Amino acid sequence: MKISVIVSTYNAEEWLEKVLIGYSVQTYKDFELIIADDGSRASTKELIDRYASNYPVPVRHLWHEDLGYRRQEILNVAIVEAANEYIIMTDGDCIPRKDFVEVHAKYAEKGKFLSGGYCKLTMKTSKHISKDDIVSGKCFDVKWLKAIDTLDFSNILKLGANQFLGFVLDTISPTTPSFNNCNSSGFRDDMIAINGYDERMKYGGPDREFGERLENFGVKGKQIRHKAVVLHLDHARGYKTPESLAANLAIRKEVRQKKIKWTPFGIQKNDKQ
Repeated sequence: MKISVIVSTYNAEEWLEKVLIGYSVQTYKDFELIIADDGSRASTKELIDRYASNYPVPVRHLWHEDLGYRRQEILNVAIVEAANEYIIMTDGDCIPRKDFVEVHAKYAEKGKFLSGGYCKLTMKTSKHISKDDIVSGKCFDVKWLKAIDTLDFSNILKLGANQFLGFVLDTISPTTPSFNNCNSSGFRDDMIAINGYDERMKYGGPDREFGERLENFGVKGKQIRHKAVVLHLDHARGYKTPESLAANLAIRKEVRQKKIKWTPFGIQKNDKQ
């Protein structure tokens, strides 16, 4: 299976570099890496170009002008531009474990989207992780992480689970599989069929709404949160506002109540329902 990995970013070169290193050492090689850039400064492009010149898989940088938070718009561009049938969605602050793409490829299933797991790190740990730690895989070792700073029990379970335990935990997990932009995947055709992300939505749940429309379309979530793991690096969220959260919740409520599949505010701008 050929895969397109879409990584969203905005002015976060220190974190993005760690993510680029993570995708350079994946066990699964049949993928392209698309950086969906919501208007970052020139130094982000310089970083991507430097890595792309000698990278084990194709790298593409999609950018639009910085006119405020417009992540959903550049993600829709990336979905359309994706060359492959299957898309993994993730963020530029999430370091993938070496088997990350392989696990998504293994569990991909028609009529499903996959909901992976993430381990939120403290700023101290986020800063501490080096290139060598990523290449060696050391940064995914529970004992190594705990020696640097605190690590909660949920993260310990995700990072410490072997293949069998991961299967058991994902089977019995009470958590509903949701579409999370830091670690989810699905077929490109399904994403196109629901017209991509709702571009009205700002920070706070646009990925969940995307997944809810996939569910309404008949594509159900499948849990792999203890099998496909990323390290979520710490950062501020200055774009998070009460107004954006309230507006997003209202949109999601309507989607659930009316079983909406298609957004007229997505890839195609028209009134089709």
